[in-house]
Amino acid sequence: MGRVTLAASWVVPVDRPPIRDGRVVVEGDRVTWVGPAGDPAAPGGPVRDLGSGVLLPSLVNAHTHLELSHLRGLAPLGRGFVPWVEGVVAARTSGDEEEAAARTAEAIELLEKRGTAAVGDVSNRLAHLDVLMDSRLRAVVFLEVLAWDPARAAETERWVDERIAAARRHDRVEVRLGAHAPHSVSPELLRRLAERGGIGALHLAESPEESRFLEHGDGAWAKFLARRGLGAVPFAAPGTSPVRYADDLGLLHPALVAAHGVQVDAADREILARRGVSVVLCPRSNRNLGVGRADVPALLAAGVRLCLGSDSLAGVDTLDVLDDAALLARQFTDLDPAALVRMATAGGAEALGFEDLGTLEPGKTAALAFAAAETPPEDPYTHLLSGAASLQTVEVG
Repeated sequence: MGRVTLAASWVVPVDRPPIRDGRVVVEGDRVTWVGPAGDPAAPGGPVRDLGSGVLLPSLVNAHTHLELSHLRGLAPLGRGFVPWVEGVVAARTSGDEEEAAARTAEAIELLEKRGTAAVGDVSNRLAHLDVLMDSRLRAVVFLEVLAWDPARAAETERWVDERIAAARRHDRVEVRLGAHAPHSVSPELLRRLAERGGIGALHLAESPEESRFLEHGDGAWAKFLARRGLGAVPFAAPGTSPVRYADDLGLLHPALVAAHGVQVDAADREILARRGVSVVLCPRSNRNLGVGRADVPALLAAGVRLCLGSDSLAGVDTLDVLDDAALLARQFTDLDPAALVRMATAGGAEALGFEDLGTLEPGKTAALAFAAAETPPEDPYTHLLSGAASLQTVEVG
């Protein structure tokens, strides 16, 4: 493909302020120039006018579970965290494999079409890797371990090694190791995984039930484990927060993508910032599961690296993280809208290691999305975070 100039009433590069009546020049699959209309430095060539709306980098969904896409509407919402988990477990174990595969493929296709370029996907089965590899999405797929009984630690390690070794290599999809959470993986196994190089993804400080269990060893999560036949597994509650417990186990490091970060205090935020952990906020999921609201202003003030994830369709209506950014804009009206859009784009790209995504800069991959508007928006961020903006992927090839 030759050179083409994309024109829109607004361009949001993310790495700098929005450009009214902006232009983005693309050559091949790369951005080569970004600036305003009429700039004498702009390269020549054909212009494709996208019209009224906002052109921005494609989104990066840093935490989702694509293989749970068939569970939409099957797990109870509004009844608390543990009933939702039990609903997911029951629906998943009784589900149809072909139906699950079809719904996962549909979710991937919709992400491709609606302005998402990359995902951080959590998987227990890796059954959809071929579908991801055939898509245009970039992906880090975290093979998630779940093993509360310490007697299964060595066995689980062997299973992990076999699955990752068997995963087909691909230039756009990478398989990394993940662990579910500090309250669902034994400390023995978490230590072993930390010692062998660490894990890449973890659910952390998501619910009051998690915090209660790690503080006192009881509560709704302990009862859930007992119903699963794991009530007799020995566990000495560390008597501390999920973040401090994970830090004591050596799990926190700059390459870790930690989902949720709801149940954290000032000391936890300092640890997360010092360790360089990327915290993936999932506000719609947190609201729907009733686990609380992450203190986003305090996390930002502490210097914690933030990005956005949708979580799974078992808990939310869409996998579009712009919907999560819009909810945060409503929940925290004083937040800088530019910071929210950055979380949905560059923040996720940085967390997952996609250095060529997330901003519109010369040399970056030309992964672009467009939010059309009936008339040119007065402010691009207001349009993007309105909750009504609908993104579409811009085809440049």
